[in-house]
Amino acid sequence: MRPNEFLAALKQKSYYRHQLVHTERLPPRRARYGALQSPLHPVLMRALRANGTHRFFSHQAQAINAIQKGEDVIVATGTASGKTLCYNAPILDAMLTVPETRAIYLFPTKALAHDQLRGLNALLAQMPSPPMAGAYDGDTPPARRAQLRATANILFTNPDMLHYGILPHHTAWAAFFRHLNYLVLDEAHSYRGVFGSHVGAILRRLNRVAAHYGAHVQVIATTATIANPKEHLQNLTGRQAQIVDDDGAPRAGKVFALWNPPQIKGVQKKRRSSVGEAAAIFSELVRARIRNITFCKSRVVAELILKYGRDALKKTDPALIPRVTAYRAGYLVERRRAIEAGLNSGALIGVTATNALELGVDVGGLDAVISVGYPGSVASLWQQVGRAGRRGQSQKDSSLAILVAQDNPLDQYFMRHPDALFSKPHEHALVDPENLHVLLPHLACAAQELPLTPADEQIFGAGFVPAMIALENDGTLVYQPDADNWIYMGRNQPWRKVNIRSIGRKPVTLIDLSRDGAEIEVMDSTVAASRVHPGAIYIHNGEAYRVKTLDLALGRATLMPATVDYYTQTIETNHLQVLEMRRKKTLRRAAIFWGDVGITRQVVGYRQIHHLTERMGKQRPLSLPPNHYQTRAIWWMLPPAWRVAVERRGFNFAGGLRAIEHTLAGILPLFAMCDRLDIGGHSVAKTDTGEALIFLYDAHPGGVGITERGFEMAEQLWRATLSTIKECPCENGCPSCIFSPKASDSNRDLDKKAALWVMESLLR
Repeated sequence: MRPNEFLAALKQKSYYRHQLVHTERLPPRRARYGALQSPLHPVLMRALRANGTHRFFSHQAQAINAIQKGEDVIVATGTASGKTLCYNAPILDAMLTVPETRAIYLFPTKALAHDQLRGLNALLAQMPSPPMAGAYDGDTPPARRAQLRATANILFTNPDMLHYGILPHHTAWAAFFRHLNYLVLDEAHSYRGVFGSHVGAILRRLNRVAAHYGAHVQVIATTATIANPKEHLQNLTGRQAQIVDDDGAPRAGKVFALWNPPQIKGVQKKRRSSVGEAAAIFSELVRARIRNITFCKSRVVAELILKYGRDALKKTDPALIPRVTAYRAGYLVERRRAIEAGLNSGALIGVTATNALELGVDVGGLDAVISVGYPGSVASLWQQVGRAGRRGQSQKDSSLAILVAQDNPLDQYFMRHPDALFSKPHEHALVDPENLHVLLPHLACAAQELPLTPADEQIFGAGFVPAMIALENDGTLVYQPDADNWIYMGRNQPWRKVNIRSIGRKPVTLIDLSRDGAEIEVMDSTVAASRVHPGAIYIHNGEAYRVKTLDLALGRATLMPATVDYYTQTIETNHLQVLEMRRKKTLRRAAIFWGDVGITRQVVGYRQIHHLTERMGKQRPLSLPPNHYQTRAIWWMLPPAWRVAVERRGFNFAGGLRAIEHTLAGILPLFAMCDRLDIGGHSVAKTDTGEALIFLYDAHPGGVGITERGFEMAEQLWRATLSTIKECPCENGCPSCIFSPKASDSNRDLDKKAALWVMESLLR
């Protein structure tokens, strides 16, 4: 069944209530090829031909030519466009010419590294005496590690292993570093926010160690489509790069549908659950024998949709039940490979999956993809959508993608503004390796690796001097006047105290009580209270856990696996104090500021929300200590006369400001690749001088650039916020426009009319 026919069939179902709000047809695209300026090694060319590559797409040829000239390169092209060949070809060519050449391939996850290693080994198997490649991670046995240090040409690893297992022990890697010529950053858009800021500091340490051994490392990166690929790589590495973004790969035609659950009859403020809607579509795809993946944000949702789908099939097509399954990171490798093979062969028709299938795994030959809720970034959405569609086939064989919206401001904005998905991306990947909270521990690590000198300011940037002063004052580093350098004087191994997925200096370790106290994750104490409070449902690698205890003083939270049909939302209060204004501008009728603020957050309770119905369940109070930290914020100052004008119309001015604050925070991820939980908000209806203030702040100590992006794109942010509020069909506000999942007052006393008056006045 063709996509248009399937969508037409959905419209005939009894549950159809005009959910199909937009259909975008993406036409097929023919391949464009390019020429290499220098021929590749004959052995490599024979292997490539044996592996099915006879010509290079235009972007592949452009990237290979630039890499052979010694330039840093970032390749920003679509999913399944052959980005891997852009770096494999020139690096293998160099290794066949100079066998001592070494390369590090860095991947955001171990699973992706192993998937990519399997692909490279298939190519290497076509060569006599090929270069040696291997995975070096936490699962690598000690004997294999020693072998890789001594003989590997290409090391497949991840940022965690580079930080913990390689850089601190660089003397054992001296021969490898001496000949290290290439660093590959695959899926570079994954390195953003807190994690990306740490990775940026690690890459600076890597370049410093390599330079110590006389090596210059050429950087080659690949990324999904983002607004700032060149700037992002420069922020990650501190170096300029050439961008390759003219995608020459063929593309099959695709039909992309936006599906918005209808409002529940008689309940003005709620829409039907995206989980129930997606489960119904999943069942229909399976009945129509359309091979598909349904992407879910958690294992719980994936399992719920699978169960709902099997229940529906049991009534009409029981023979199809064995042909549907779930897929997630927790499965054994053998089972995951069997599921991938089943999708490719057609033995499986439908799979409900977490994002474990989003990156890198080759499951070509699928006909459809469902995304249950916007996955957090346009890049991630296109990664999911790109799993379906046979490359280069005709329009009549085009694949189908369906985004099922959730009931929140950003999903609903896309439902009413499809061009935001299908035009040039707004999103900027943001990192801040100079954040003092990030830089302090990494400079301690760098000093332990090699003494730091004043010249290292060029490597680590403007944050180097204040960080060095702090480290010298607390005795971590000691200055040696004769050598003009600083040495590490701490008693502990500094790398062990750095959690690169977190920004705080007081980590909280998450303990799985079902596995003899195994550590499953580490997070900031600054966010622990809102994410792993007692009673919280926490998702790790797609698995649901119920939090039993949280001890912030000990830095420990205990969890147990849970099978539940709900998720939890915290109820928070916060207090904000402006510390320093760094930037200011006037836009239309308001003054906008960006600078340093002090935040006091306290979690006072939580709610249970049922997945299938979005029905509010139990609400429970919590007694947790307040959390204090310093971060960055953007704020708007509104004139005193506006409060008078709003109240004269009978509107609630304070309720309008809170409504605007909620929607701004929900829409900001459109411009910065971040999660809604990475943003906090605060509003003041009347200051001592009469003005009103609306704040958005980075919910991490020091900030990672999220609100600075909001400052730079303030007018676009305002317009998107006004559209979200104005175009929502509700009368007095709902989760699709002005409600916040974190509101301490359960979103009471919000005023949509006041919010509209203020936003229209801002843009008038």
